[in-house]
Amino acid sequence: MKVVLISTYELGRQPFGLASPKAWLSRDGHEVRSLDLAVEGFDESAVRDADMVAFYLPMHTATRLAVPVIERVKRLNPRARLAAYGLYAPLNDDLLRGLGIDAIAGGEFEPALAAFARGGNGARICLDRLQFVKPDRSDLSNHYARLRQGRTSKQVAYTEASRGCKHLCRHCPIVPVYNGQFRIVQRDIVLEDIRQQIEAGAEHVTFGDPDFFNGPTHAMRIVEVLHAEFPSVTYDATIKIEHLLKHRDLLPALRGTGCLFITSAVESLDDAVLAKLEKNHTRRDFLRVVGLMRDCGLTLQPTFIAFTPWTTLEGYRDFLRTLADLELIENVAPVQLALRLLIASGSRLLELDDIEIGPFDPKSLVYPWRHRDPEVDRLSARAFRVVAGNGTRAEIFRRVAELVELKDFKLVARAAIPYLDEPWYC
Repeated sequence: MKVVLISTYELGRQPFGLASPKAWLSRDGHEVRSLDLAVEGFDESAVRDADMVAFYLPMHTATRLAVPVIERVKRLNPRARLAAYGLYAPLNDDLLRGLGIDAIAGGEFEPALAAFARGGNGARICLDRLQFVKPDRSDLSNHYARLRQGRTSKQVAYTEASRGCKHLCRHCPIVPVYNGQFRIVQRDIVLEDIRQQIEAGAEHVTFGDPDFFNGPTHAMRIVEVLHAEFPSVTYDATIKIEHLLKHRDLLPALRGTGCLFITSAVESLDDAVLAKLEKNHTRRDFLRVVGLMRDCGLTLQPTFIAFTPWTTLEGYRDFLRTLADLELIENVAPVQLALRLLIASGSRLLELDDIEIGPFDPKSLVYPWRHRDPEVDRLSARAFRVVAGNGTRAEIFRRVAELVELKDFKLVARAAIPYLDEPWYC
């Protein structure tokens, strides 16, 4: 069978969600083509010849971008069987089936795709503990986000050591699928995947786990072997504020094995908002982590949901002032100053009764909401226009701060902050 796997967008990463199922399907004898539309053109001939086309939907933006592609594939090859897989596939089941998708696979999706290729339908959501195989990246390019630090630029490898998450943060799209569970990718598979990308020129590794410290022992064993084999290769990972505090004794080991920075979904500096989101950390916890990270020489890259139904004008001003006071302006991608809470299908936010939520919008793939204070919504729109413009992080921050008449702060120059040059996180 000829299979085409299509990804539309995944934060500038070379998708594990293409390479892993390709390996599974190829092992079963299928002829598989990976097509990442984020970095290459649509291959019309491959789609016309395909018996099966599967769309990888790991996030909201990827799903929105996939809708017109699904329609195009349906027109080009009406005989092909179509599947959608990844976190946002089961969340948008009805919409996708209305577009002509025949099978939906969420969670640990590889067995479901393999079953679909054999003529079955597979499981809609699978949380089985899998024995993974080495991802097949043979037809993926290296034209992805790069590590930037000062004038240095490095090719970045991307892999996943685990999926799912132990936690139940109310706004998180992982929760409706995994419901507090996480699954590991075997250590030898993770390391084999990294090795093949280093052989192809990568000098830095991004671990895309929702939380690298859901399984801290598993994570540390991987980076210890990685550093022993490739001492000049650096890496980054995503870890909750809660876990950075709980496992603070591991922070020096992260730094010692080549970790450059940690991304952490802080979301808000307002304890009332954090309680609504059930983040299980507080403003004070965040401040403690900032100090811990600096003490051990690690860079913290916090991410935020700047605008929520509970954001106030004074709270937003305090958010900006705190980033300036903590000398974190260079650590925060400008888009983080304007992101608006997304309420996706299946979200636990729908449990709350203090949000003005409209009916589900099949075009934007969210439940739209309005703030009770129209001035906050106007500020949100203005801030987004500012962060979409050109300029350094400091220049954009200053322009955003001017929107709320915040002027009495200093822009402190810090040593070159390492970051990946793909700034969008939604």
